[in-house]
Order: sequence, then structure tokens, then C-alpha cells
Amino acid sequence: MTVKNKIAIAIAALCCATSAMAADDYPSWYVGGSAVGAKPDADFGAGNRGYGASLRVGNVLSESWDLQLGTSYMLARENDHRYRQNTLGGEMLYMLSRKSVRPYLALGAGAEFDKTRSRFSSTDRLSPYASAGVGVQMDLNEKWSLQADVRKVHGYLRSNEFGFNQASNNYVGIGLNYAFDKPAPTLRPVAVVHTPDPLPEPVAVMAPPPSPVVPAPVPRFEKVTLSATELFAFNSAVLAMPQAKLDEIVLGLKADMRVNNVVITGYADRIGSTSYNLNLSEQRANSVKIYLTERGIDSGRMSAVGRGEENPVVSCNQKKRADLIVCLEPNRRVEIEQITIERRLP
Repeated sequence: MTVKNKIAIAIAALCCATSAMAADDYPSWYVGGSAVGAKPDADFGAGNRGYGASLRVGNVLSESWDLQLGTSYMLARENDHRYRQNTLGGEMLYMLSRKSVRPYLALGAGAEFDKTRSRFSSTDRLSPYASAGVGVQMDLNEKWSLQADVRKVHGYLRSNEFGFNQASNNYVGIGLNYAFDKPAPTLRPVAVVHTPDPLPEPVAVMAPPPSPVVPAPVPRFEKVTLSATELFAFNSAVLAMPQAKLDEIVLGLKADMRVNNVVITGYADRIGSTSYNLNLSEQRANSVKIYLTERGIDSGRMSAVGRGEENPVVSCNQKKRADLIVCLEPNRRVEIEQITIERRLP
């Protein structure tokens, strides 16, 4: 049986194992690639430094586990000795966190193809391997994340053609992952909380009764809550355009100069660190204040403040990050208090 036939058999066996593990049809798929550096086993005689690359396909199985299937290539050389290793296998990642920074432990197995070559000889062999390592994933945005890891690949060489029957290579890799599943955007209407209408003062009746006294119109003061989804892109403090709701607020503030002490408050959801969310909510509140100022509203009439994760509107316990982002959307908002829209009460 040739080496190529053995590689084909190993690939078919791995695909069958993958199908069995993926029976629960989880939708959170991602792909990635890394540049790798390696320290080959000294017994291969090709020095202690090698370079290569890896490709992987990942699936989120549960809150604690990811499955990654992948292949890697590494080449090392010293003088006239060359050593090449190709691997094809799978790893189970035990995720220590599901936040934006996610450390993990990894255990895996698969098939490796080792080939050495020198001026006078060439040896190659397909063998099984087991691997173990540690790593971390870090979100860069909604779709992209960084993955870095360190792992040991221990091969059980199936003959003595190399002169030894076990060998270990150490790998260091860093690269990017791209997630396929994207939460469908959901636009929510602006929630407006109305204060109770004031009761008119009683009208004194004189004899003979005078004409009824009609009180002057009283402006209605409102607290306006704007969904962050309508104002900003996810994880951004840059206002999307156009902003019809903010333009209505501009008209209301220009119509009644008596309204001062306008408080613009930004909120974030709990995804990410507390300090990051506080800073993002402050930037969003300031973006709204700058928008109103640039359209003629005196900045002295307004103040902007960020509350981060405080005062959540909803609580969510979804396991998948995509579903959690959608559920927590009402918590990402900007509230504007003590503004007036010129609608006179009868």
C-alpha cells in the first residue's frame, strides 16, 4: 500500500469521526488560519527551527466546548538535511470563558506524515499522533477574532525507518478566525416615557360670570430613549446617518429656550469588560451631544455621561454569543432627559 493510499484512508476515517461528533447540528461555524513556528524533535536532524502554516474549521458545541478540525504544514532544514511534517486531525477545546477574551485547553489526535531527506537518503512515513496545548481567542469585532496557541504534537512512528519510534514537535501559532453566523439586525422602536399631563388650575367664577379663563399652553416634557442599534453600529461610537430622531430633538430644543440641564446618558450591555463598556457608553453619549451642538444647540445646555452596564432593561442567559448579542440589544441605548418636543396640550 502506497503512502498516498494510507493518507487517503486516514482522511476518510477522520471525516467519518467528524460527522458523528457534529450530529447535534450547531450553527456556530468558523474558519481560520495561522502562521506557525516550530521546534522539531532533534532526532530528525534538521535543526531546532521550522516554519509553516495551518488551516482549521471550528464549531461551537456548547458553553464549554469547541471542536476544531484542521491541517498544518511545517518545514525545517539544517545544512543538507530537510524535514517536513504534515498533520490532519481534530482537537477538542475546553473554553475557560465565553467573554471577548477566551483562554482554552486543547486535546487532539490525528495522522501525521513525516519526511526526512538528505544528500544520500530519503525516508517518509504516515503515523498517528496525539496533541495537547493551551491558547486564547480574542474578539476583534462581531465577525473576526484572534487565535494564538502553543501545542505539542507527539507522533507514534509506525516503523524504525527513522531509527526511532516516537518523536515530539512543539508548535507556536497565531492567526485569525472568521465566524459565519451573523445575528439578524433587529430595529426596535424608540421608547418614549410620558410624564402625566398637568391638571389645569381651577377657574374662579365671578358674578356676573366672566369669560372662561383659558390657561396658557404648557409644554410637555419627555424622556426619550433611543436604541443604540438605530444610532450606532455594533461596538462603535460613530453615529450612523441620517438621524431623524435626533433632528426632531434639535427642533424641540430650538423651539423652547427655557429647557436647560439636558442630560444625555449612554448605556452598554454586559458583553466585554466593565471598563471597556463604561468607556464605550461615554463615547456614545458624547457623540450625541456633539451632533446636537453641531446643529445649533448650545453645549452649555447639555451634559453627557456614560453608565456602562448599569440599569439593564433585560436579563439574558443565552449560551451562544450571537443569540446573546440580539437578546441584550435593549440594554445598548442612549437616554435624553428633560427635553421638550413642541406639542402643546389643549
